[in-house]
Amino acid sequence: MKGGMATVMSRYMPTKVKAWLDKRVIGQEEAKKTLAVAVYNHMKRSVLRAQDKDTPVRKSNVILMGGTGCGKTYLVQCIAEYMKVPCYIQDCTKITASGYVGSDVEDCLAGLLRSCNYDVEKARHGIVVLDEIDKNAVRSAGPSITRDVSGECVQQSLLKIVEGDLVGVPPMGGRKHPEQPLIYIDTSDILFIATGAFVGMEDLVSRRLGVGGGKIGFGRAAAETQEADLLDSVTPQDLRDYGMIPEFVGRFPVIAHVDPLGKDALVRILTEPEGALVKEYRQLLEMDGVELRFGEGALDAIAERALAMGTGARGLRGVMESFMRDVMFEAPYARGSKSTGSRVVTVTKDMVEKKAGKSGKQAV
Repeated sequence: MKGGMATVMSRYMPTKVKAWLDKRVIGQEEAKKTLAVAVYNHMKRSVLRAQDKDTPVRKSNVILMGGTGCGKTYLVQCIAEYMKVPCYIQDCTKITASGYVGSDVEDCLAGLLRSCNYDVEKARHGIVVLDEIDKNAVRSAGPSITRDVSGECVQQSLLKIVEGDLVGVPPMGGRKHPEQPLIYIDTSDILFIATGAFVGMEDLVSRRLGVGGGKIGFGRAAAETQEADLLDSVTPQDLRDYGMIPEFVGRFPVIAHVDPLGKDALVRILTEPEGALVKEYRQLLEMDGVELRFGEGALDAIAERALAMGTGARGLRGVMESFMRDVMFEAPYARGSKSTGSRVVTVTKDMVEKKAGKSGKQAV
């Protein structure tokens, strides 16, 4: 790493990392703090290793749990942007043990190299997201008569890579191009973040704590609060009980989670962060000389429809597109005000609920 400890202490202070995330990610306070501290320690470790390679500082790989659309991968992408390092997201459902149809574990490093145009020095300080890692959990406690090619074997194959070693990487993927020369990369300073929904983890934790784990009888808000509290209590033993092998869990000392997103959070996501959807559509319409407004209850209606889809923040764009298509098709021809010459399109609650105003026209 270029620069010394003073540079790391200044730029990567957890408060600065979190302040950067606050501008881009709504909520998820505990996850932001945990990731900010993990990044800080990771960068300090990189500096110490450059000064004295025998310094025994444990690697701060992270397991990040939470439901779909709650911001797991987006948080990591924002951190990579702040650190100015390459980031690659590997879908772990495609990885199988060597010799079987699928992707090799080294493909995550090949993807990281591609993301920085095969600059090995940049890649060795990058971030790799092992997405959907929970799908590689060992589901059966008993022995299997067949080889487990996508569960325990994959976890075992990842151990050397995530802990830190000199790994030979086929840049174009080993199975399709077995004759290609290898690129060797030291993974000791690569930050690995394993993400997944870990469906059912709350039940494991609730049984261990001896509290009611079911959501029957609770409203949505109460159930989401209960789920967040339980995930906040996850221990390495819970991950082992879920099906992650002890050696793998031991290489991910930091455990964090993202909270479920409620309606209020989704409304804030629509309007507040840099690159928010409302800001995006307003900018697009401004190019046509059109001002986009949202009437009373319209943003709440968008959030409610996205919430009903069960895909978190990912559902917001789909809901917006369902009615904005017609708005953006007609907006360039909207009739302007005679007094000012300005053109205004107002999205109403009824438009959202009826999908593109099928029972009523937008106010212009």
